[in-house]
Amino acid sequence: MFNFQRENFFSIINTLYSNDLKKIIDKNIKSKRINKNFKILDVSSLNCTRKNSILFINDESSFPNFKYDNILLITSKENIFHNLKFENIILVNDLNESWNEIINYIYQHEDCIDYGDDFIHINNSFISKYAKIDSSSKIFNNCVIGKGVEIGKNCIIKNNVVIKNSIIKNNVVICDNSIIGTTGFGFDLKKRGSSFLSPQIGIVIIDDNVHLGSGCAIDRGKIDYTYIGKNSMIDNLVHIAHNVEIGDNACIAGQTGISGSVTIGNNVTVGGQVGFAGHIKIGHNVVIAGKSGVTKNISDNSVVAGFPAIDIKEWKKKIIRQRKHGH
Repeated sequence: MFNFQRENFFSIINTLYSNDLKKIIDKNIKSKRINKNFKILDVSSLNCTRKNSILFINDESSFPNFKYDNILLITSKENIFHNLKFENIILVNDLNESWNEIINYIYQHEDCIDYGDDFIHINNSFISKYAKIDSSSKIFNNCVIGKGVEIGKNCIIKNNVVIKNSIIKNNVVICDNSIIGTTGFGFDLKKRGSSFLSPQIGIVIIDDNVHLGSGCAIDRGKIDYTYIGKNSMIDNLVHIAHNVEIGDNACIAGQTGISGSVTIGNNVTVGGQVGFAGHIKIGHNVVIAGKSGVTKNISDNSVVAGFPAIDIKEWKKKIIRQRKHGH
């Protein structure tokens, strides 16, 4: 896990203590047990628990390795609420609605009408006063670099690039018209529309020596981050959704779409127009043929093709059988 300071990107607009939360989500609360009143400083995820934070949880399988120090849990699961290990917990009717109300109350983010930044016009681009860009890096024309953004040494940011809510490490090239750190596709299927967007308060981290093509979109994480590993090559028109983690030395061809919370291992090669379903894991040294639809986990050292993507030898046999029967 990489540590980052959330307040550098998302300003805290209201300070809360654990006892205060019942006022924010009063109509949504079914029951509560708060034995300790502490200041809320951050939000936790199952992958990264932070002291003095809130954790929204409906996943019982994560309990054994979980640390409980100064964390207030919010859940809609009755059995989690009645687990006596949790001293500070609130049971709600709707977890998504509680997330929206609490995060929108605590943080200022770019999907709020009152979001603001302070820009300087430098060499035909707009750079936030709160961004940090190494002097050895080159920013081309008509770029927008938002607050909290860090850009390391010897980076090349080409024309019309937008970077926000992101940390860009060293020797990274980002080609024209790409956008990094944009809002992830988070919403409740039962309540659609812009009024019910699920706030995304994570960031994007692009590691050393990555090349990102033109017209790409990388969504920031919901709580933690979206990550692109070292030496990775991302072609034009690739979409990488929130919470995706891509290992080192990836090669991903154009028009590929990677859904949220996909984990991709090291040395993975992906052909053009591949689609990934969400919440799956791709192992190391995997090759995925172009136009494949990846709907389930893929183990290390696999070569797959087709929809749904299967071992390429089996896929070829399937195609031969279909042709024999006139398909």
